[in-house]
Amino acid sequence: MSNGVVLESAGTLHGQLQRGLGRAARRAADRVGAGEYVYDCVRRDPRWDRQCESRRLYYARLMVDLEMPAGPVAQHLSDPSDQIGDEWRVDLALGVLADLVRLSRREAAVPLRRYAEEGAHWFDAVEELIDLADPSLTIGLDELVAARCDDSDLATLIPAGHNPVIETWAAVQPRIADALARQREAGRAARRAMAVSPGRDVQSEAELLDLARRRGEGAIAAIFELGRRRTLALLDLAEELLPRGDQDPEPSRFGGAVSRALREYGPETLPRARAWAVQRGGCEGMGLSILARYGTRQDVPLLMDELRTALERREWRAAANPIEGLGRLRAGEAVPLLKSAWTESTYAYLRPRILTALTRTAPHTAESYTIEGLWDCEEGVRHEAARLAPLTRETRIRLQRLHHDTAEEPDVRTAAAARLMT
Repeated sequence: MSNGVVLESAGTLHGQLQRGLGRAARRAADRVGAGEYVYDCVRRDPRWDRQCESRRLYYARLMVDLEMPAGPVAQHLSDPSDQIGDEWRVDLALGVLADLVRLSRREAAVPLRRYAEEGAHWFDAVEELIDLADPSLTIGLDELVAARCDDSDLATLIPAGHNPVIETWAAVQPRIADALARQREAGRAARRAMAVSPGRDVQSEAELLDLARRRGEGAIAAIFELGRRRTLALLDLAEELLPRGDQDPEPSRFGGAVSRALREYGPETLPRARAWAVQRGGCEGMGLSILARYGTRQDVPLLMDELRTALERREWRAAANPIEGLGRLRAGEAVPLLKSAWTESTYAYLRPRILTALTRTAPHTAESYTIEGLWDCEEGVRHEAARLAPLTRETRIRLQRLHHDTAEEPDVRTAAAARLMT
């Protein structure tokens, strides 16, 4: 996947900020011009996979630490190019403004609110304001939302749990109140359906396989029931449903269901997984996933080859399973590749796996990475780092900040608090 942004070298501060590395956040305060690099990252979203990777809190914290005004981010939102229709152009900027508000920079709510009223992708800004759960920031927006949104849009805007903004709007806007009532009733109906719906455990394995192969109504449920029973026939079904043509390499929704169902299986799938990984018949991804979770030392050479190839080709997503498997197997020979992947990868979502693998394969080497990880852009890295980073004066201060920061993810705050008690 590529977003069209040219990334600078991983050896430069700019390149490290683009990748969301903790080392860049630690260096930024001592580097003249670091703020301009941060603005550049917010304006030209550098994420390799924008649906998975996180940068918003990372850049928002840097803006707070470097005492950077929100004005340039607001100017980005109001640029004439906002009308070209690229929703990703403003996605990161909106998130950074929302997280600035969470970090007590409430002036950032002004351009966020203005964009909700005037911007091309106003719906995204409204979602951010709702998630902030502060009715004082959304006074009067209820009229705009009720006027612009159809019933489907309103259903999308309403969070699953209690939200004071939605509750406040519902008190004065009948359409929003109706949408909230429909959502609550749908939730109750779904719970009732789960309680009374009959299972498929009365059907035979052959009947379930036939239903799955038809790929019609009930096929997905049949696949999951086969997975629940851990029947080996599902491996045969995988060979039918997983392979796709070169023009459409992603698995179909039925193949995706098979992949999810096979995650419940164990070492009994290893012989088939090894064959899949070598044969390249369309099931190699599933095969490597199984080897990552259940493989033995005999699978290390294959996993090493897969990781080396993925890094050479910069196919970052393909590196995930080999990294996980090599870490689980504590394959020390993988450490140089893991260190290289940590620094060079433009796919930040890979780093939690890399850090876990490093801590298992080379605990002493991993210490410096756990320290750096306390400043990383990815929640999974910060969580693992909070658990394992050596306690020094610097790391204690950082752990205290993570623990007390209400913008931080709850599991990271909990891990930081627990670490400080040791």
